[in-house]
Formats: sequence, C-alpha cells, structure tokens
Amino acid sequence: MPVKKTSSAPPEAITAYDKLIASNPNIERKGATMPYTSLNGNMFSLLTPTGAMILRLSEKDREEFNKKYKMGVVIQYGAVMKEYVEVPDSLLKKTKDLEKYLQLSYEYAKTLKPKATKKNNI
Repeated sequence: MPVKKTSSAPPEAITAYDKLIASNPNIERKGATMPYTSLNGNMFSLLTPTGAMILRLSEKDREEFNKKYKMGVVIQYGAVMKEYVEVPDSLLKKTKDLEKYLQLSYEYAKTLKPKATKKNNI
C-alpha cells in the first residue's frame, strides 16, 4: 500500500491554515504535500513548504494588504507570483482577522476565467 505524502510545512502552520479554510464552508482544502485552495482551476491560496501562506487578491485588495502589513512581492521557485500576497506569520495565527482576506481571495477567484481541466483518458 503506498504511503500518503504529507506537507513539509511546519505543523503549526498547517493547523492554522486548515482552521482558516474550515471557517468558510464554500472552500475546500486540496493538496496533501502542498495545501492549497482553487476554484475553477485557479489557485487562490497556498501554504508553502516553509509554512508561508499566500493569497491571490485583486489589484486593489493587494495594494491595501501590502500597505497595511508591509509585505512585498511574492516569489516562489524563482518566479514572481504577480497576483499574490504573502500573509505575515502573525496574521496566519489570527483566523478571525484573516477570514476577511480569504473571502476576498475567494471572491476574486470567482471573477477569473475557468481553466481547462486535464482528464486522464484511461
């Protein structure tokens, strides 16, 4: 029987991320090794292997978030993730405060063009 892979993110970050995602019944957590959420094939949140959470936000919401939390450009695997913000560790632990931004991210994902799905034709 194959061994199920688990996230390499710190356990406390996974717990905080799962608690946040569970706060919204419309959002489903996906990914065993790298937890994320998506809608219509568009990812809108992610917990990185280092335990950093990133959210996809509209330009207006991104600017406000980065100004309020003094965060900058998000870079993952050497690439700039243009529509994303990194959530400060202190905010990740504050589910109630972060719920607003998760909802904004979810609402923004609804406006994105659905991505084509890849189906295995077996």
